[in-house]
Amino acid sequence: MKFKTIRDIDLNNKRVLMRADLNVPAKHAKVTDTTRIDRLKPTIDYLRKNGARTLILSHFGRPEGEQNPQMSLAFLLPALEQSWGTKVKFAQDCIGAKAESLAASLQPGEIAILENVRFHKGEEANDPAFCKELAKNGDIYVNDAFSVSHRAHASTEGLAHLLPPAAGFLMEEELNALDSALEHPKKPVAAIAGGSKISTKLKVLMNLVERVDFLILGGGMANTFLHAQGADVGMSLCEKNMAEEAKRIMDHAASKGCKILLPIDSITVTSIQPGADYETHDSRKIPVDRMAIDVGPKTIQYILDETKDCKTLVWNGPMGVFEIKPFDAGTNALAVEAAKRTKQGLISVAGGGDTVAALENAGAVDDFTYISTAGGAFLEWLEGRTLPGVAALSQK
Repeated sequence: MKFKTIRDIDLNNKRVLMRADLNVPAKHAKVTDTTRIDRLKPTIDYLRKNGARTLILSHFGRPEGEQNPQMSLAFLLPALEQSWGTKVKFAQDCIGAKAESLAASLQPGEIAILENVRFHKGEEANDPAFCKELAKNGDIYVNDAFSVSHRAHASTEGLAHLLPPAAGFLMEEELNALDSALEHPKKPVAAIAGGSKISTKLKVLMNLVERVDFLILGGGMANTFLHAQGADVGMSLCEKNMAEEAKRIMDHAASKGCKILLPIDSITVTSIQPGADYETHDSRKIPVDRMAIDVGPKTIQYILDETKDCKTLVWNGPMGVFEIKPFDAGTNALAVEAAKRTKQGLISVAGGGDTVAALENAGAVDDFTYISTAGGAFLEWLEGRTLPGVAALSQK
């Protein structure tokens, strides 16, 4: 896919409407994790340096098209200014007189943030009239929010048809990383898919088996595949009604030359709680009163041996209940080894759901080639879907 970036556009004295994802974790009106804010700094720096008059669009929470003071973006200003090292102005609406006044007064190199776009029903409806109202305040549209680009909303898709579109550096970085992971990867390719249910990841799994050489399954979804093969999984989390779907995925994988790696041994408990007594059992012979909560040491070694020659790794989901120690051991061991191999040339891309938290817990998050903070967008990309916000960037 070809698209312009902010490097390809004359920004001097231009009003840039930039879609960012500032839907950040917060408590008591204070930002508790600035990762998404910090990642926008290279784009912000470039826009400032090149004389753009930047107006940022974002959402926060789910105000359902209503003005909700508790979901105002005003509280973000201190965190934005500290991260970006510049004054950030604020307009109490994203359209209308207040937005227009701020847009007109903004000087080259200055940054402003407009109020929550989801305070208007036209945002999620991608209403043409609302798109036009937003577009009044811009000369150029920049999307630097991959994480919301799976939504065809006014600020993620509609604006790209009214103003010359370009990708910010974060969007460009994300798209390049994803391209190197699945679209044009160095082979062999391995994918780790963990989590509790296959019912929520059927399309992901079907897409992955067409694109990777090894599909490593962990968590509850692995139990469903083991059950489909006739294994005894005891009290383990298992979607027994999805056995036929699991068989269909395994058959499809075999036809595509993709080897599915399932747990050989499992760490089991009788109840999930910190400090619970645990035992290691054959993953196909788990006692009726026990449940698998993590992969065992034989499984870890099996996975590492099978994938030792892989050049690319895509990771989505933990191998077990990593939130409770010591049942993070399996996820941690694989994450640490992936980080080590990345230093030796492996291309490793991870994202979605609990993945980032699991890799942070393992102390490996900084050593991966790329970590995506996008949740739903990352999963839809894994499914092979076209993301509306990304597709719109290539329209002109």
